Amino acid sequence: MIGESGITMDRIWTQLAVKCKSRDLDEVCSVMSMLDNGLMIEDYSDFSLNGMYGDLVDESILNADKDHAKVSLFVPSEKNLEEYTSFLRERLGSLSIDAEIELAGHNEQDWENSWKQYYTPIPLGRITIVPAWQKDEYKLSDGEIPVYMDPGMAFGTGTHETTRLVIRLLEKYMTEGARVLDVGTGSGILAICAAKLGAGEVFACDLDPVAVKVARENVRDSGMTNIECGVSDLLKSAKKTDGGYNVVMANIVADIIMRLNPDIKGFMSRDGIYIISGIIMPRADEVKASLDKYGFEIVECITENDWCAMAVRIK
Repeated sequence: MIGESGITMDRIWTQLAVKCKSRDLDEVCSVMSMLDNGLMIEDYSDFSLNGMYGDLVDESILNADKDHAKVSLFVPSEKNLEEYTSFLRERLGSLSIDAEIELAGHNEQDWENSWKQYYTPIPLGRITIVPAWQKDEYKLSDGEIPVYMDPGMAFGTGTHETTRLVIRLLEKYMTEGARVLDVGTGSGILAICAAKLGAGEVFACDLDPVAVKVARENVRDSGMTNIECGVSDLLKSAKKTDGGYNVVMANIVADIIMRLNPDIKGFMSRDGIYIISGIIMPRADEVKASLDKYGFEIVECITENDWCAMAVRIK
């Protein structure tokens, strides 16, 4: 089939859209970016004519709902749509976000290869996230540590600010042979980075069995043999280790991090580092207050765009 633009449109896609309150947009985007980084965002909350003539603006924009936003991603037919929607319902429900999930079928251009030109290696200190299809051609520099990921896979590939922030802190605070816990592992990318940076053992867990399945596949493809992945609702089924973990990572969202704070000490070594991310800047003070309440001190706080991550210790 040829579309009006002359582009061949031979692949079936489903538009998976989440409609939410505009105030919840950042957290909805954070959750959906775990599934795919190619998000389409419709948000008119800040739209204003600002002196322009109204007849130059599409009527649908003028009349758009300013209190709600919509975030969409496109799921190809070979993916399990039910797994995507179940993941979103579970994560958004755990955050008490009132959201409506909408599905619509689309015939779209086959993006299987065309989008690859826009995805290039991402240097993050010693770690570089390299597209999997460039594995044989990418030339490593001295001391560079590659992590090969496919951005077409579900649950994150290192392009989101929250993941990059954790990797920056992980490089700084990782010690050789460290025991590492990754809560809410998603793709497993942070667990893989920890292992490549010298961790002795890593336990990575996630609430969603689909995420754990993806993480196990990525770990297997990475060649790392010291990472164990398991299903756990936060810490409920997380594996404990003698002496506690030297590094604990949680790249989730502010509300879930604050739920972790009362119990995470029971999994940490006395001098361990707790790295948290997925925190939008307007929520940072709440997270800091929660950390202080439960006996943590902030060692370092770093930011990128509207996101921040923190490395903290037990007081």
